[in-house]
Formats: sequence, C-alpha cells, structure tokens
Amino acid sequence: MLTHDDLPSFIAGLERAGELKRVTVPVDPALEITEIAVRTVKEGGPALLFEKVKGSPYPVAINLFGTPRRVALALGRSPEEIGEEMARAAEDFTPPKLSALWKHRGLLWRAARMAPSRCRRGPVNEVCETPNLDEFPILTCWPQDGGRFFTLPLVITQNPSGHRNMGMYRLHTYDKATTGMHIQIERGGGAHLAEWEALHQPMPTAVALGGDPATILCSILPLPENMDELAFAGFLRGKPLPLVRLSNGVDVPANAEFVLEGVVPPHERRLEGPFGDHFGHYSRAALHPVFHISKVHRRSFPIYPATVVGRPPQEDKHMGNAVQEMLLPLLKIMRPELLDLWAYQEAGFHNLAVVSVKQRYAKEGVKTALGLMGQGQMSLTKCVVLVDPGVNVRSFDQTLDQIRQHFNPEEDFIVIPGTAQDTLDFTSFKMNLGSKMIIDATSFGKKNDAPSPSFRSLTVQGPQGQRWPCRNWGDALLVVQSDGSVPGRDILAFLLKEISGFKFIAVVSDDVPLADDELLLWGLFTRFDCARDVTPAESALHGVWATFKGTLGIDATWKPGYPDPLQMNPDVVQQVTRRWGDFS
Repeated sequence: MLTHDDLPSFIAGLERAGELKRVTVPVDPALEITEIAVRTVKEGGPALLFEKVKGSPYPVAINLFGTPRRVALALGRSPEEIGEEMARAAEDFTPPKLSALWKHRGLLWRAARMAPSRCRRGPVNEVCETPNLDEFPILTCWPQDGGRFFTLPLVITQNPSGHRNMGMYRLHTYDKATTGMHIQIERGGGAHLAEWEALHQPMPTAVALGGDPATILCSILPLPENMDELAFAGFLRGKPLPLVRLSNGVDVPANAEFVLEGVVPPHERRLEGPFGDHFGHYSRAALHPVFHISKVHRRSFPIYPATVVGRPPQEDKHMGNAVQEMLLPLLKIMRPELLDLWAYQEAGFHNLAVVSVKQRYAKEGVKTALGLMGQGQMSLTKCVVLVDPGVNVRSFDQTLDQIRQHFNPEEDFIVIPGTAQDTLDFTSFKMNLGSKMIIDATSFGKKNDAPSPSFRSLTVQGPQGQRWPCRNWGDALLVVQSDGSVPGRDILAFLLKEISGFKFIAVVSDDVPLADDELLLWGLFTRFDCARDVTPAESALHGVWATFKGTLGIDATWKPGYPDPLQMNPDVVQQVTRRWGDFS
C-alpha cells in the first residue's frame, strides 16, 4: 500500500502518474482560478499547480482529488477496498476469535499503529511568523462571494476535556489575522465550541493547510463523535501521523504546509458570507463564530491547497463518493437489512439518498429510513427513496422504475415537517430548519399493477396557450420547464388536473437543462422544501393523518427569496477562453 507523507510528495506522485499540470503563467486567485478549475473538472482533467499567483509568493494546488484515480492514488488503493477490508474484519471479530486475529493481523497491525505520534518539530515549524493573510493566495471563488475564503482547511479543535476533532469548515477572511468560521450543525467543532461557550472561555483552535492526502480526506469523514480523525488518518496511512503541539495546546500535523494558530472566543459572532457553496447557490450571509489568529507556522516553501464547490460536477463529487464507498460496508453491518445506499452528489449529497433494503416485514424499510435520518450527518438527508434488493441505487433511472411499479402515495409517502436541516439548505427560508420525506418504492406486500403513462411529448400546453418544454424521465416522473412567467405552483395546479398516470410531476426553472441528467437532478432536488413545495392531486385529513392520492407535484422552481444560483462573470469566462491554451 503506497501512501504519501505530505502534500509535496503527493503532488510529485501525481506528476509521475501523468495526473498533474503545472501552470507557469500568472493567474488571478479572484475568480480566474475558479473558472479554470471548474472547466478542468468537467473535462476530467489533471490536478493543477499554479506556480505564479498574483499577489502571493505561494503556489496554489487545486483539483487534487478530481478523479477516482487520483483519490485511489491519495489513499494507496480504492476506497471500496478499504471499506470492504474494515467490514470483513468487523464481521470476523463478532464474536472475537483467535483465527480472526491471525487472519486480520495486517489490519490489526495498522490499527495498533494508528495513534498519532508526538514529535518536537516538523516541516511546518520551519517558519513561525506574525499573521498576514494578505500574502496568502486565498480564492475569491464566485462573483457574489463576500470575500476571500479558505476552501480546503483542516480545522482542529478540542473540547475542555481534551477530545479532539478535525473538520473542514470554510473560513471567510476578514483581515490579516481574523476569519469567520462556518461551523455547520451536526459538526464536531460546533459541539466543542458549545462546551467552551458554556464555560465562557475561548476555544483553542488550529487550522492546518495541506498535509498528506489521507489526512485531508479524513477531515470530511462523518466518523462517530469522539472518534479522532487524526488517528483514523494513521490507519489509512498505515503509519502514525506525526503531530506537533502548538503553544495553545492543540496538536497539529507536523507535515502540513501551513498552520494557523489561535482561538475562537466565546459568543463572538460576525457576518460570514455570502459564499457559493456545493448546492450550486450562494449561502446567505449569516452570523458565525470568529477565528482570531495569533501565529502562522509554515514550511519555508509551502504550497497552498484549495478547492472549488458549486454546481455539479465539482471536485467534491469524487471526495464525497470516496467517503461513501469507505463507510458503507460498516453501515451495512450495523443495519443488516440495508443492502446498499447512495447519496447523490448531483443533489449536493444531503438532498437525495437511495437505499436498497431486504425486508422481513411490512415497512421495515421505513424503519431503516427513519433510523438513517437520525444518524450522524445522514440526519441532514432531505429525501430518502427505498428500493428493492438488486436495484442499482446509483441509477436514478432504475430508481424511477421502482417508483413507477411500487409507489402508492396513499400508503408509501411520509413527510416530516419542522425538523433540523442542512445549514446550506435554503428552501424553507429558515436556516437549519426544514422538512424531509420518505418514498417507499419497495415491493414488499404490494401488487405490481402500475401501468406506464401514455403521455409522450416535448412540450405541454398551458391554459392560456403557453407551451412549456418537458421531459418524461422514466415513466414515473414528468419534468416541466418554466420560463418564470407563471409561478411553478400554478403550473402544477393545472398539470395535476390535466395529466395523469405519472407518480410525480415536477416543475423546474429554465436554467435547468432537461437533457442533462446531472444538472436536472441538481435543479430538482436543491430547490424544493418537502412540506412547502410538494402538492398532491388529491388529499384528505383523518385526524392528524394526511393521505394523498394520484400524482404528487413538486414545485422545484427558483422562488423569490432564494439565493442566486452560481454563475461566473462573462468577462472572466471570456478571458479564460482566450488563455485556455496556457492552462491545458
């Protein structure tokens, strides 16, 4: 298993593998690097090392994890192999047996060596200086961003008892020594801050930039609370991660490129954002904690790592998929009825998960869905679709076929209003609050008597002669595109009366291309709140139990009050087009 000790060795390995492009012409960290990176990801292109960045002495590395091959190079093998190895060991150790200990001796040896090691100094200690973030090549990613943002930071915190957490929370740069800290709900750093604020004390904090690629990926793993991500990084590396202790008491990777040392004071909040996030829209400016930097530790010649998020596909597609592939085998052991699960990156991961279940009794799958929705970061999932064994959960076409055959809204549709929701989800108009839904498309105890609708057309006609482009996506879903002249809710009301046979009719805005499956999933699942924007053709209320009949309509149009979708400035697009030969 080949692993890399730090970011320079990973970059060198990528270059040897033909997976790196050095860009030697000057580039601007304000918008231009974003446009270059976004195009490169869409083309399946290489990692990029910008050697001359305007306004900074430091080079920028980006798109390091932008293909499955580069993720495998980062980890030394595929994420699936790692997950399957851990799952096999977990099964063999239940109950513990001497034969299992011998069989998995290599895994046990790595696990025994996973605890980080302490060293006095490391490469990151070569320089210690007064903070001056003006010298950093921090990206301004999108035109309406509130400023420059660290986009690949490893934020390391510890609670008053000394339990450590590492997460990736964007940092909005305010001045030479101060940033915002966007700690979302259900994140370990946020739990630590709450404990420090209860004591009215500042939280010791460090932000590492760079390090070995396994450690960078560990920062986004949804590990159980109080499981040390830095220790798990040692497991993935196959050797302990060396740490150095800062003067504020926080241990940080000795192999990082930069480390920002400081504190997050209790109860201090400052406006953070807007920021173009991975839902493909701007997250609104809001009050968030503040990080005060007292020292900067760095290598003599460091490399600044960055990433860009936005409308799919982006680099985080491959990072998030790797996380799923690593952890799914363990999740299946904890829930034996769960056969497969896939969270769709096209929908921002948290907005759509398809789950294959093997049921022993009626609605066991619903129990599984409710359990998943209350577990760790899965609790932020907005829509769960349950399907039968043998269905490819990564295929939305197969998922739709299951919905057509087996979904009856009267018995198989559950809406959960007024619950915690992803901080980045704006569809309820209330931060951190929203609704969820479960679509039970399994066949257990049901008859397959759903005929295919006969509707086939490129357009549908409205009551005033309007013509709306449409697409039959499978026989379960009709998607209609609105130009915004008629509210989506009104279009749905008309269509639900005029067209039958579909399980769902959805209305999207005209910036969502009907022929592009990836962007259609993005436009559909990032722009509706389950309780607010799903409309049944017929409904009845029996006590507090609401039943729905016929087609369900989804108003997934962009609505007044929503943040703007991400779009690059035309002049930046034209400039990069003119210079594309310098970058490719």
